[in-house]
Parts: sequence; C-alpha cells; structure tokens
Amino acid sequence: MAAIRLERGAFLYLCGMLPALFASGPAVAQQEVNYGVQPDTDPSFIAKALGYFDPIEKKHNVKIVFREFAYGAPENQAMAAGALQVASAGMGPATIAVSRLPAKLVAINILEQTAILVPKDSPLKSPCDLKGKAVAYPGEGSQQYPLLLKALSKCGLSASDIKLFKSSGPDIPTLVMNKSVDAGITWDPSISVGLASGKVRLLAKAEQIMPIMGGHYVGNGVYVRNEFLEQHKDIVQELVTANVMAVNYILCHPKEAAKLWSEQIRIKQEIIQLSLDQGISVYSLNVIPTEETMTAYTKFLKDAKILKPDDTPKIDPSFATKALQEVKSGKTCMETGPSR
Repeated sequence: MAAIRLERGAFLYLCGMLPALFASGPAVAQQEVNYGVQPDTDPSFIAKALGYFDPIEKKHNVKIVFREFAYGAPENQAMAAGALQVASAGMGPATIAVSRLPAKLVAINILEQTAILVPKDSPLKSPCDLKGKAVAYPGEGSQQYPLLLKALSKCGLSASDIKLFKSSGPDIPTLVMNKSVDAGITWDPSISVGLASGKVRLLAKAEQIMPIMGGHYVGNGVYVRNEFLEQHKDIVQELVTANVMAVNYILCHPKEAAKLWSEQIRIKQEIIQLSLDQGISVYSLNVIPTEETMTAYTKFLKDAKILKPDDTPKIDPSFATKALQEVKSGKTCMETGPSR
C-alpha cells in the first residue's frame, strides 16, 4: 500500500496489460469507471458489498469496476496512463499522485493504518529502545520510513542508530514473529495478521508518532483524474457520498462490516475485527481533506524527501464536505467519532 517509487518493470508490465483491461474515453461512453483499490479495509469495499454503487451505475449508465493493486506505485502508474478514473490508496502514494499527476484528492477515508511491531516477549517498551536494534521496514520510498525516522527523532535517534532491514510490508510481521528482527514497521492488514498470531505486539501506533487529523495519522485517500472530475462531477460526488455512507455503516455495525470485508478482500473476519477493535484502521465521518491537514502531511513527506520542494498536492474538499452533509441529513446511527 505504502510503497511510492515507480518501478520500471512494473510499469512495462502494466502497459502490456492496459489494452486488454481498459477502454479509453469518457466513463459514460465506455460503460466503465475504473476504480483502483488494494485488498485492505477500504470503505469502498463496504460500499460495493452493500450495493451503494448500484444506483450510481443505473442513474449514469456506467459500471464501476474495481481494479486491485498490491500497493500504491503500480496503482499510480495506472492512473498516470489514464487507465484509472478513481483510486483509493495510502496517503503517501495518494499525495504523490495529486502532486505530480493530473489528479485531485477528494477524500480521506481511513486514519492510522501504520504501526511498529515487536515480538510479544520483547523487552522493548518504546521506540526509544530501538537503538542498536534490527528494524524491518518497507524501504525509503514508503511512508513508513519517515514515520520510523520521526519516532526515532523524538528520542534523539536517527537511522544510523538502528540496523535497517528492507522487506515487503506483508512479510514484516513474519520476520518479527520469528525474531529475525527486533522490530518492524508496516501497514494494515499486515499488522492485524501479525497481532492475530499472538506472537507480536504493538510498540507504537502512528497516532503516537504523528497525529495529524483528529488526533490520528492520515492513512488513506481517494483521488480522481482531473479529466474525469471535470466531465463527471455528479458521479464523483455520488462515489464520495457512497464512501461516507460506508464509513457510517462501519462505525455503526463493525461486526457486520468485518464480515463483509472478509468476503470482499479474502482476509479472515477475526483479523479484520481485531483491526477495528484495536484501532489499527480508524474511521471517521469527517473525510474532508482540509488545507491544514494536507499542509502538515505535505511537510512531513517533504522533510523525508519523498516529495520534492516544489511538489504541491491538488485537493478539492467540496465533494467530501457535501457528502458529510448528505449522510448526516439522511442516515441513522451517525457515529461521528473514530471507530474504537
């Protein structure tokens, strides 16, 4: 989810896939809206499972097609190539996309999602105890890397004070379980998979390292290609509203949501429930990407040299603002706070 660098091999592979997978032209004409997702606890999957996209498809004569990606880099490659109209990804890749591609951020749909793990019986009590320890991480192009550096900096430590071990995000909990490393930083649902094993525990959550929005780290964003946004504002609005409706459902019916996610993304229900119970993935009806939030997040990525000094993310908060108003006026339950 969180890897940001664009790899040439993946790009060439994607280019070979595109003609077979995607048609060109406006979504209404081609009958498809290609929506990039990753197999995680994205509210979009709940919206799909509950049929919230059905009236959008009927009204606009379109088919919303989920295109799954393992992480953010190939998803952004697809959007750069015009193969995706809409995408949902970690805030690192999302911010890169809306800074460098013809796209805008229209919503923030998950908070948190990143944490540092250690073996359950580890003597380590905080990131300050990581000095001299081996720490697995997804690479310098990931948003987990600067979060790790920020956690260390609060203790007067830097990358040179630990032994970094690069690995793929899903493999990091296994490395920690097996004590191949002393700690690891990764994203959900890999975190919850590790916690469900009973062999690892949390050393620090993202909210303890860098709270940005409502006391939480910003985990995931929804972004849209400019051309599609300009031509189909009504579809974009209804998709964002469907996401907020899904968030409301998650907040009000977490156990039912965990079951739906399990069916949609092929991860055990108890693992997803663990994520919700422990606040690894956090949800709030306030999905608005404000200037204040994005300024803080952009500075964070620029300090980590993931964004260039002149990169400026493009946002449009109007869709999320309207979606929040619509859901508040028409839905029951309305658990407005974080899902924990």
